[in-house]
Amino acid sequence: MIGRLNHVAIATKDIKKAAAVYRDTLGGKVSGEVAQPDHGVTTVFVDLGNTKIELLEPLGENSPIAKFLEKNPNGGMHHVCYEVDDIYAARDQMKKMGATITGTGEPRIGAHGKPVIFLHPKDFVGTLVELEQA
Repeated sequence: MIGRLNHVAIATKDIKKAAAVYRDTLGGKVSGEVAQPDHGVTTVFVDLGNTKIELLEPLGENSPIAKFLEKNPNGGMHHVCYEVDDIYAARDQMKKMGATITGTGEPRIGAHGKPVIFLHPKDFVGTLVELEQA
């Protein structure tokens, strides 16, 4: 069901500093910052050719990333995102298999303008999983 790895998301308290590390130290192709108010984050993408790194910074006090950073003050890997052909079929399959879908369970538009859902880490080896319609 899952397709290619779309991105690995890394939470950070300072997105400008993190972007500079990926751009200046590692030589990555780094996008500009984009506020994602529906998700409570600001994002930057590092294009690796075959996949991406998504840098996440909290946007507002109620950001889910702020809570993550309270537990992980140095930042770190927040989630992995896999592509699926049909987000609704994937959601229905996950429900059938007993996986917990976070939020309402309905797909939302993600940072790439495509529908996404998130799967709870308790069901996926301790890793928050995002599924994005390809």
